[in-house]
This record gives sequence, structure tokens and C-alpha cells, in this order.
Amino acid sequence: MSKVASGKLFVLIITNFVDMVGVLMIIPLMPFYAREMGGGALVVVILMGAFTAAQLLSAPFWGRFSDRYGRRPALLVGLSASCMAYVVFAYAGSIWLLLLSRIVQGAGGGTVGVIQAYVADSVEPDSRAKALGWLSAATNVGVAIGPAIGGMALRFGRSGPGLAAASLCLVNIFFAWRFLRESRDMTEAHVAKPRTSRTVIAHVITHPGEPAPRLIWIYAIAMGAFSGLMGILALFLADRFGVSKDNIWIFYTYVGVISVVTRAGILGRMVERYGEAQLSRIGLALLATGLTTLPLAHGYAMLAIAVALIPLGTAFTFPCVTSMLSRVISSRERGLYMGVQQTFGGLARVIIPLWAGFSYDHFGKTVPLFTSAALVLGTIVLGFGIDDGRKAAVPVASP
Repeated sequence: MSKVASGKLFVLIITNFVDMVGVLMIIPLMPFYAREMGGGALVVVILMGAFTAAQLLSAPFWGRFSDRYGRRPALLVGLSASCMAYVVFAYAGSIWLLLLSRIVQGAGGGTVGVIQAYVADSVEPDSRAKALGWLSAATNVGVAIGPAIGGMALRFGRSGPGLAAASLCLVNIFFAWRFLRESRDMTEAHVAKPRTSRTVIAHVITHPGEPAPRLIWIYAIAMGAFSGLMGILALFLADRFGVSKDNIWIFYTYVGVISVVTRAGILGRMVERYGEAQLSRIGLALLATGLTTLPLAHGYAMLAIAVALIPLGTAFTFPCVTSMLSRVISSRERGLYMGVQQTFGGLARVIIPLWAGFSYDHFGKTVPLFTSAALVLGTIVLGFGIDDGRKAAVPVASP
């Protein structure tokens, strides 16, 4: 990786890390604020779901916008939207204002695909999976420390976390404006107009056998299966092992540490050894094995092994799949496709967890885990025949 690419990636990682810290400063507090305003469990679910819905609806737009006008403007606008959402959250006196803050923040958060496209633009093809691993490792660190900072900000009053997150976001906007350089070839951007989001979404649905749609389906199904697990993990651990709210953090920290170490320290060497296509299948196999053995675990030793396989599997799978997607599409539609990938992933993160919760209550505590394992195994079959293009990384032009 060149020094220029490394510098761009470092700035992007810092920007993404700070943004994620701000997001996690307020998310854990949202249910408590809603309850203080008279909202019940349904209201909390709606507030949490509003972010995901706004994010998955806006992701293709931001991707197409970044293809046309540049990655940097899209990221700056997205960060600005987050800043406004934090201010609304800080002074929200009603459920409706909390909902507005979630929708605005989710719309700004639709730039996840833009960030992935930025990495693909800035880094050589053979280094993309490693770079995406570093990016997601930084995100996981932000997830780990954001809630703690938000808790400390509560000392300054109810509006403290929101205002602190907004202030952090302002600093992040200035940092990105000052140091983040455009990665998109804007001369190429105006040669041909990219397709609409609706066209690409329809293409993914109607042409599932093509490489790009197949990779998007693999990403979405595996992401949904993982989200289904996370939706009922705390309940499963409480019912099977007696884990309580006082020690559940141990399991989430355990998963987070493995994920960060794997993505930041191991992923690059594994990609060099096995290649992205084979490593993604290894990751899917590990994830499926973890999901299968988790309901069979009856002791803490086996539980620790089963849980460890899950972050290992996701760390090997998602960066590699996203990197391969960047190889098989034209650079002029890279942002659009990354955004569409997030849309399909977002839908899966809604649908499969809903099934997990329903089946957990009505069909048995192990059913959602075995269902997720079966879905992941299906994605392994879906990935057969897809090459990572390491020998000839020439993007295939979109029709």
C-alpha cells in the first residue's frame, strides 16, 4: 500500500471512528429517554428501527450522489446531518422529536457505502480487504467506548450526551474537511451518467446469478443471520446459562475484542495466504459452525469456543465480500453498488431478527440459531465460482 493511500485510509479511519463514538454515545440512552416521555417497548422499537429504515433507504442515494459529485461532499453532508440530529436529541421534549432525530441521523448514516467506496477508490485491489478490516476494527473500538463517554456526559444533565456528541461531530466535520481528500476521479464521473438506485436494486433481484448481485446477496443474508443471533443472544445466554444484566457485558466485550484483533492484526495475512474468495468461504463456514454449536453448548468452555467462532467468521467474511464487490463493478458505479449492498443488508437486519424473536418465543430457543446457521451455509453455496480476481483485477463494466 502506497504512502498516499495509507494517509487517506488513516484519515478515513479516524473520521469513521469518531463518528461511531458519537453514534454510540446516544443509542444506549434512547430507550430510557423514551420511557421518561411515556413511551413503551413498542415506541422504543420504532425509534431504534427508524434509524435502520432511514439508513437503508438513503444508502443508494448517497452512493449515487458520491459517484456523481464525489465521496468527500457526501461524507461531509452526512456528518452534518448527524450533528443536527444530536442537537435535536439533546433538546427533544417529546417522542416525535426523538423520532425526528433518529430519522435524520439514519439518513446521514446512509453514507456507510460511500465510506466503503472511498476505501476501494484509495487502496490497491489486493489491499482492499485488509483496509476494510482496519476500518471495521476502528468502528468496533468506537462501539466499545462510545457508551462509556455518553454515560460520563450525563453528569452535565439530560442534554449533555447529545450536545457532547454534536460537539464531537463538529470537530470531526472540520477534521474531514481539512484532511480528507477526494478519492473519486471526477473526470470519469461526468463521462457517463450512472444508473438510478431503483434500476440497480431491480437488477440485483432479477439477476441473482451475476457476480455483483451474488456478492450482495451473500453479504445481506450473512449479515441478517448475524443480526438475528445478536437480537436474541442476551436472552439465550440468560435462559441457558443464567447470565444477567450485570455480567452480559463480558460476552459483548469478548466478541468485540476478538473482532478488533482479527480485523486489525490477522485479516491481512489471511487474505495474502488464501485470497478473498476462499477466505470469505472460510469465514462463512466459521460463522455457520459457531451458530450451530452455540445451542449445543452446555458448559462455559464450549460456549467460549462457539462464541469466538462468530466474530472470527464475520471478520473474514464481510471485508472480503465487500472488496470483491469493488472489483467486479465499474468504478463509476462503485458508490451506488456499495449503497445498494447496505440497503439489502439493512433489510436483512430487519427481517431476520424479527423472525429470530418470533421463533424464539413460539418454536423454541434454538430454532433462530439453527435457522441462521442454515442461511449462512446457503451463502457458501451461493459463493462457489466467484473469483477474487487477484490475478487479473480488471473491473467488469456495468451494463
